[in-house]
Amino acid sequence: MDRVALRGLKARGHHGVFPKEREEGQTFIVDLVLGLDTRPAAADDDLTKTVHYGIVAEEVVDVVQGEPVDLIETLAERIAQRCLSHAGVQEVEVVVHKPDAPITVPFDDVTVTITRSRR
Repeated sequence: MDRVALRGLKARGHHGVFPKEREEGQTFIVDLVLGLDTRPAAADDDLTKTVHYGIVAEEVVDVVQGEPVDLIETLAERIAQRCLSHAGVQEVEVVVHKPDAPITVPFDDVTVTITRSRR
């Protein structure tokens, strides 16, 4: 299976269990690795035979900016399902970063990574 990766998609969302997170929002960063067969697109040099990563990026931002959820696990699942809605995408790895998570000790990042497939 071939891979198309998008790294560092940024969007502001209002996800979290604390009222401050819901009210003020924060930046979330998303990395994706889409699994698909790119051979048909490459053979014909045809965008319609692969995944349009620009559209995927816009859809992911829409999910992050959309309906708030408590957990970034839920956000990652919603993103994965959106990616799998594209006909050629057979598998997706989603990493959701929450660099401004409300943690009381010094840290660099919090991430949740999931892999989903059509299987």
